[in-house]
Parts: sequence; C-alpha cells; structure tokens
Amino acid sequence: MSRILFPAEWHPQSAIQLTWPHYQSDWGYMIKEVTQCFSNLAFEIMKRQKLVIVCREAESVKYELEKYKEYHHNLVLIELPTNDTWARDHSGISVFIDRKKCIYDFTFNGWGLKFPSEYDNQITRGLYARKIFDESVELINRKNFVLEGGAVESDGKGTLLTTSECLLSPNRNSYLSKEGIESYLKEIFGLERVLWLDHGYLAGDDTDSHIDTLARFCDENTIAYVKIDNEQDEHYDALKKMEDQLATFVDYQGKPYNLIPLPMASPVFDEDNQRLPATYANFLIMNNAVLVPFYNDKEKDELAKKQLQKAFPSKEIVGVDCSTLIYQHGSLHCVTMQYPEGFVK
Repeated sequence: MSRILFPAEWHPQSAIQLTWPHYQSDWGYMIKEVTQCFSNLAFEIMKRQKLVIVCREAESVKYELEKYKEYHHNLVLIELPTNDTWARDHSGISVFIDRKKCIYDFTFNGWGLKFPSEYDNQITRGLYARKIFDESVELINRKNFVLEGGAVESDGKGTLLTTSECLLSPNRNSYLSKEGIESYLKEIFGLERVLWLDHGYLAGDDTDSHIDTLARFCDENTIAYVKIDNEQDEHYDALKKMEDQLATFVDYQGKPYNLIPLPMASPVFDEDNQRLPATYANFLIMNNAVLVPFYNDKEKDELAKKQLQKAFPSKEIVGVDCSTLIYQHGSLHCVTMQYPEGFVK
C-alpha cells in the first residue's frame, strides 16, 4: 500500500503561483486597480522566493513588474489562456506518494458551475506541458473529481479540515455521498481523518464556504479562525456555532487545538450595496513569511497581524492591501498556490 503525504502549507516551498488578471476577465472594469494589487503581491513574493505567473501576455506583466527588476531572477512567466485569477482553486494540488513528487489535476468547474472555467481547468496540464515542474514530478489525472484548493486544509499529519457546505454542494460531486467523498479523500491524500466544519459562512462568498475563508491550520496543533463579537452582525450565529464546533475538535495526537481568533473584517459593500467577503483567514504561509490581507482598516488590520504573529512566532507577518480583490469575492490566499520544495525547477 502506497504511503501518501498531503503536505501542509508550511512545508518547505519551491515556488508560489499567481494567475494574472486581464481585460477579458471579470476584472476588466477595474483592471488598473487589480493589476496594482497583483503587482504589490508579486513583489512581496518575489523578494522572498520563486514566483510563477500564468498570464495571457508575458510582456505586459513584465512591464508592470519592471520596477521590481532586481527580483526578476525569481520570476517565471508562462503564457496560457485563462478565464480568471483564482490560482488556489484551479491549480493542481501537490502530494508525495512513496516520497515521489506528484501533482493531482482535479476538475475545476467554476465553484459548482457558477462561472466559466474551460481555460482555468486546463492550466495545470498546460504548466506541466511547458515543463516548469521538475522532471521528477508526475502529473496525475483526477478529473473524475471536482475539488478546489481553497476547500481543503492539511496539517501534514493525516488530518484534513474542510466544510460540509462546499464539499457536499450538489454541483460538484453529487454522485457521491458524504461517506463516499470522505473515503475518496482519505484514499488519495493518505488521510487518517477528515474534520468537517458544519457552520460558518461569509456574505458574498461564491465558493460555498471554502475553509480558507473561515479557519486555517497554522501548525499541527493550531487553528486560526474568524471570530465575531458583534451580536447584531448577520454572521454572528453561524460563526459562533463554528467556534463552538472547532472547540470540540482534537489534533492528530488527541489534544484540543490551540485556537487563535482573528477579527471579523469590518463590513465592505459593493456598488449594489451587497456585502463582500473580506476575511483575515485568507492568509498565505510562505517559507519565512506569512502574507495577510489588509482591508484599509488600520485597527482590524493590525489586530489580525498581531494574532497571526502568535501563530507564527518565527515568521515575518506582512500585510498586503487586498481591498480590491474582495470586489470579485476573493482575497490573498485565493489568488495564490504554493508548490513544495523540489516541485518547480
């Protein structure tokens, strides 16, 4: 029987992937603002480790990043057709099978057939064909199953954290029961157990409550999660039930998790007065830093940074303004995907 490791996000990394916005995407109406946000994010990644950018036009991206030329030794540009920018969800998911480096290529169907995804669903095999991965990496076809990277959290010790609302949604894998989905995940990821969060949501979220908007592993014993104190807020009941359920979970050693609350971001609304899903749980763990989304709220931003420093005492906590990203209902973790050490050339 094969030994499979689904590495945690803090596993040593070789690169981070971004998928660049363009005029033909949903970002067309605010392309200048979102390009600036992506440029800032690219800078924070490039100066620390390798960055792979999937884009429609490499020269235009290179132009946008010209001011960061001293870090271009860490930049890899790959031209591929794309629908959108949410690399966390359309990218492959890295695993080790008997220590062999493998990338699972799942189906991405626009979060349950909500949005076009015919190009994004082909990005992983496109990157593999362009040979950006090490020759030792094997691409494994998992197109029989719909799964987004933002839907699953691994502790690297055989535990998966996810939400029942997302993984059990009817437009993803309706041919499987909850037991069938859990059994499949255990088989392909080498899991001992799956922790299902049954509560928690964010208004304006298109993902059916991805786990990376609500609760995140920081290490094998620690979970950071969104907490709200305002009982008048529409999220209060669901997030309180989520907190209560998290308190019942135990880690892989059978001990209660160290739970670190993150502030609920102040309400942000779009031009139609619809609330947007701003969340501090959408942070990215890198080799020596954690990038945390900021939302132009100095008090809440600094509190989130302070709380995450408790979770990652040895890493630099870096805030990146993501107030633009939430206008398309996502944030920092949603637009990035990490690859473990040895995966990217």
